Amino acid sequence: MTARRRAQAFCDRFGLRVPILQAPMAGSAPPALAAAVASAGGLGGFGALMSSPAQMRDWVARFRSASNGGFQINLWAPDPPPARDAAQEARVREALSALGGVAVPDPGPGPFVQDFAAQCDALVEAAPAVASTIMGLFPPEVVARLKARGIAWFCNATTVAEARAAEAAGADAVVAQGAEAGGHRGTFEDAAAERSQVGLFALLPQVADAVRVPVIAAGGVMDARGVAAALTLGASAVQMGTAFLRSPEAGIHPAWAEAIGRTAPEDTVLTRGFSGRLARGIRNRVTEAFAAELAPAPYPVQRALMLPVRAAAETAGDVTAMQAWAGQGAALSVAEPAGDLVRRLWAEAEAMLA
Repeated sequence: MTARRRAQAFCDRFGLRVPILQAPMAGSAPPALAAAVASAGGLGGFGALMSSPAQMRDWVARFRSASNGGFQINLWAPDPPPARDAAQEARVREALSALGGVAVPDPGPGPFVQDFAAQCDALVEAAPAVASTIMGLFPPEVVARLKARGIAWFCNATTVAEARAAEAAGADAVVAQGAEAGGHRGTFEDAAAERSQVGLFALLPQVADAVRVPVIAAGGVMDARGVAAALTLGASAVQMGTAFLRSPEAGIHPAWAEAIGRTAPEDTVLTRGFSGRLARGIRNRVTEAFAAELAPAPYPVQRALMLPVRAAAETAGDVTAMQAWAGQGAALSVAEPAGDLVRRLWAEAEAMLA
């Protein structure tokens, strides 16, 4: 099957006009962004990691008031409760207080995450076109509920083995996430995240050969050349995150948006400094602090510890202490309305694939 026919088959199956998905970036994917992408024919995305069921329902209502297109709701596969180390957390708090110029209090007992079962209930109730996971698989009982409601499941994978496991568990498509991608690495086993750094164009064709379900390419896809190349290498669609962050609908902090446009590939780094989970962002004072001898607290404690530092940085417009996620292709981004970006990229990619 040609790349163009494979993309069309994907669009036909999932009700799209364009094989471009907006990455479901938690905290950076408001309804306006997802609606703009969906109305242009792509798939909008909602990262619901930090959202309560009530907030999930509100997001869905606002999306549906703006677009009748499709969207995905993404959840993280839950981790067991973290092992707490009071002495280590005290060291991290002291370092962050000095770095951010703000008091970092004891975060308390937690759990610092939403109730996953309640989120799954809200997801099934919302009945989006797609439910997706990162960091692992939906439990079998949730998969059964999704299928009963006609909700497709897309599972993020960073290795061929993870892609095979996702297909075996019932995933309808696999998102092959290359190491170039901004934001959190979706590795199933957190301890393996540093070892699972495969670039997209090495990972993608091997995943496409290993599974029978459609494969969606994610990581470093920023322009029409990337779209066309990913489809040629076996993808049925692409998922783009950093490419949309400078769109006005994303509404991220202006200092972060401006930094994305001038960030070279080597100026992004993998860090656990913001959340305790490995993620790619723009090199700054926070990433440098945790690249030395200071070890972060585990996820999600580290994220709780970082909250006052992030808030102070955003108030001051100080990108050197912000959580500024970006992939290695950041400098290729364009400050363009999201719908226009989707339409332009697909028109240009189609011309290349003709």
